[in-house]
Amino acid sequence: MSIGMIAVILIFSVPIIKLVLAHLEEKAKIKSKVLENELELEKLKYENFVIETEKMKLQLEQMRLESPKEEFHQLLK
Repeated sequence: MSIGMIAVILIFSVPIIKLVLAHLEEKAKIKSKVLENELELEKLKYENFVIETEKMKLQLEQMRLESPKEEFHQLLK
């Protein structure tokens, strides 16, 4: 290889490397955003689970208060 060819390869490789690195950086930013969104979704799912559980507790307590004891225990079986 001649020095001229090496110079041409070096001149063209710098922008290509820059493009590849910019692409990888953008990909990492997108992945980070996806992970943030997934974390937020999991938080919302957990909050929903807690609310639904509390709602079921209140419904069971209401049934217990409104129904005779025997009928309530049969519903739980």
